[in-house]
Amino acid sequence: MAKAKRVTKNMTGLDRSKFYSIEEAVKMVKDRANAKFDETIEVAMNLGVDPRHADQMVRGVCNLPNGSGRKVRVAVFAKGVKAEEAKKAGADIVGAEDLFEIVNKGTLDFDRCIATPDMMGLVGRLGKVLGPRNMMPNPKVGTVTMDVTAAVAAAKGGAVEFRVEKAGIVQAGVGKASFSVDQIAGNIRAFLDAVNKSKPAGAKGTYIKKISISSSMGVGLKLDLAVMSPA
Repeated sequence: MAKAKRVTKNMTGLDRSKFYSIEEAVKMVKDRANAKFDETIEVAMNLGVDPRHADQMVRGVCNLPNGSGRKVRVAVFAKGVKAEEAKKAGADIVGAEDLFEIVNKGTLDFDRCIATPDMMGLVGRLGKVLGPRNMMPNPKVGTVTMDVTAAVAAAKGGAVEFRVEKAGIVQAGVGKASFSVDQIAGNIRAFLDAVNKSKPAGAKGTYIKKISISSSMGVGLKLDLAVMSPA
């Protein structure tokens, strides 16, 4: 099958077998992000874990120093004073039983879900709705908390959650093609560091096997694993 002209053009000058430094790869990916929208720059990491085993699960959150460039809609399950705090912090949707009914019907007009601990008895009943979408609040990633102001600010400011998939892949968007090379590189380093620090106790052998970056519509480039070495 013939490749599209845009794909063929974007492949020009690339060596798919080469391992690049972060800055080299980011520049090449940025230069080829020529879709009609501001493409997301994505990082994918192949980890040496088997998430079917509880002691090899990799999950966490990374606060991108330069933001994600994405507008995030945040829902907060809270009552009383905490509900008011969430509203003042900029949460898009705040509620308790009323929000439960909306979500339970399958309406999820938000990207991130936060809850105060006292709400988890209610929110837990939404597991079949929120779970498959990776939206279930979890204290390990800071989305079950009494500090709703900080949680909303983090979600709005560029915090990205990550969780290893069945094949041992962790991936996340770490910025937009319109960001500078330094901004994207800084975000990538923060994400790699967060995943590295989340190495589970049960992981044996090589933890990080492969790292690649790409834009939404672009080709992937492999990063030299030396980028994981201490500075």
